[in-house]
Amino acid sequence: MGTTAAWFEDRIAAAVAPLLPGFTVEAVAEIDSTNTELMRRARAGRIEPVLLVAERQTAGRGRLGRPWQSAQQSEDSAASLTFSLGLPLAPRDWSGLSLAVGVSVAESLDPSGDAKVMLKWPNDLWVDDRKLAGILIETAMPHAARSEGPLAEPRYLVIGIGINIGPRDAEGMRTPPAWLRQWRPDATAPEVLAQLAAPLVRSVQSFEAEGFVSFAERFAARDALRGREVQLSDGSVGLCEGVAWGGELQVRTAAGLQLVSSDEVSVRPRGMAF
Repeated sequence: MGTTAAWFEDRIAAAVAPLLPGFTVEAVAEIDSTNTELMRRARAGRIEPVLLVAERQTAGRGRLGRPWQSAQQSEDSAASLTFSLGLPLAPRDWSGLSLAVGVSVAESLDPSGDAKVMLKWPNDLWVDDRKLAGILIETAMPHAARSEGPLAEPRYLVIGIGINIGPRDAEGMRTPPAWLRQWRPDATAPEVLAQLAAPLVRSVQSFEAEGFVSFAERFAARDALRGREVQLSDGSVGLCEGVAWGGELQVRTAAGLQLVSSDEVSVRPRGMAF
């Protein structure tokens, strides 16, 4: 089944290919999960740089195995944008990658900051404490690297991103939704993808070369949790003091300053449900 929208594949490829030789763009009408598909390919030895976009995901995934459902409306098949970027990457330190990706996406969607697109550690974009977008990062180790040692070859990185373009039903969601058309009423999923693809690749390459330190101040400018009382998934409560240079969340608790780095830990402003 073909796609119902023109996804500007040639335009996106032309913008990204100088940064990533061999880069291609694929658009499909429906798939289980763009992240799952690229991870399948990587495990089979296919590690070429690619952007895979789907109009609908039947088994989309978020962090901690939570589902991400694509919006599907009878007259608007692009009420959400779901895609994955896959490429080999070999940074010195992977810490803070999801934060760097979040900075890139937020700046593309809200370059002036007027819409107040904020970053909720470690992988969500919020507007007024409502979830606009989510990020899921996974990696696969190429077969050659497995035999030669963990530092011999880059890993294959898969960055999955889901963005609400149009109105979303909040039923079943942990966090109420926000959507892009609230401040950009004419936004379409293909145009948004074309806008953010090349900046995202540049940001990932900058992270590979310099790590999170080059994104830290930009993240701090959009930090949704800094200065707020937060609760960790283990029940502990403290004051969020922002993000450290390595991407760790800093939480001042009764026991002292805690650096939270595990992506298995959920954080919410106190009073919001997990």
